Amino acid sequence: MASAPATQRDRLRNLLVQHPVARAQELRNEGIAAATIARAVKDGEIERIGRGLYQRPEAPIDVAHALAETAKRIPKGVIAMISALAFHGLTDQMPRKVWVAIGPGDWSPVPSYPPTRIVRFSEKYLQEGIEHHMISGISVPIYSVPKTLADLFRNSKLVDRSVAMEGLRAALEQRKATPGAIAEAAKAGGAWRIMRPYLEALTFNG
Repeated sequence: MASAPATQRDRLRNLLVQHPVARAQELRNEGIAAATIARAVKDGEIERIGRGLYQRPEAPIDVAHALAETAKRIPKGVIAMISALAFHGLTDQMPRKVWVAIGPGDWSPVPSYPPTRIVRFSEKYLQEGIEHHMISGISVPIYSVPKTLADLFRNSKLVDRSVAMEGLRAALEQRKATPGAIAEAAKAGGAWRIMRPYLEALTFNG
């Protein structure tokens, strides 16, 4: 018995498996009607992540491309928190949004692609520990390992403490930062009181 021909919805699903992010024009070129795309969005089967850009809800973002695109779109921003932790290879979590730190009075971008999670740092914390890494030909500002750990411990309402602990342990095990550098950044970043018992325990036990 011959199998039923694939519906537009089936083809749409398959296309988004092959191409995690697809433009509306690309989908239309494959014979997917605008009404099919709209129904799939309404049903939660796909999501619109920007003007004419679609992906599956569970699709991971291309991390390197996302960081470079975000740096172009938010020139005053700095890659921070879980995104910085992931960039440095200190967590298994792949955030579906790019975490970006901006100043208290800086312009917050409208939702677009890549999806972003904006955190506002005071000027005191915003300019510390910035490194620049070349990604896809773009100089991307990213917080250093010690600075990122300080931010994670200081902002426990935004990120679960277990994530900060995972990053701290990984940084020490992988020798991405010395205990001294981590402690110094924590003191400068207002996180020393919170981080100190964890750092001392990991250092003494190591």
